[in-house]
Amino acid sequence: MPTLLHIDASARPGRSDETPHGSHSRRLSAVFADAWRAARPSDTVVYRDVGQNPPAPVTGRWIHAAFTPEGDREPWMREELAESDTLVDELLAADVIVAAVPMYNFGVPAQFKAYIDNIVRVGRTFGFDRGRPGVPYWPMVPGGKTLITLSSRGDYGYGQGQPLEHMNHVEPGIRTPMAYIGITEMHSIAVEYDEFADDRLKASLEAAEIEISDLVSKLTGRAEAA
Repeated sequence: MPTLLHIDASARPGRSDETPHGSHSRRLSAVFADAWRAARPSDTVVYRDVGQNPPAPVTGRWIHAAFTPEGDREPWMREELAESDTLVDELLAADVIVAAVPMYNFGVPAQFKAYIDNIVRVGRTFGFDRGRPGVPYWPMVPGGKTLITLSSRGDYGYGQGQPLEHMNHVEPGIRTPMAYIGITEMHSIAVEYDEFADDRLKASLEAAEIEISDLVSKLTGRAEAA
């Protein structure tokens, strides 16, 4: 049965439909995960909260360990990479990844950037060989995975073809590294108007939840057909 990897990256601990000042992105990811479970109750769902429990940022020791061949690693190197190994294993085991990633200052939260830095890993999710003809790197993540990003934005107009699209570094900042390691199917849904907290926010949330429901129906239907 397929595995869904559910990731939350908001610094806010609660959902906006349950707690005052809660996270809209957590609300959206919960809607997605609940709909998925309802449609496919036998599937495995793995939850990872990088917003409240962020991975350690990459350090010089981490880089040293990651670029040391597996057979040559010292015990401290394996310990340095242990958290990264866990995150990579979760990603590789997943068929569908839903990542709730709010916009912070036009990009992804630092917690989610640390997650990306831990999973974009030489020898695990991408290969690199200076002596390889042509491009010296290649993706190592098996094909067939689907990534869904659910975001929230304080302002509005960051979507494709809209006035602030050039300032939106959330979806591009996720799509680029994920495609680099081999995950190329990506769907994005976002809520806007958070800072206005008016009827436009309410309408944006309602529209996003409908879009999520439609996307889950499409993806679960495809899984059933497979």
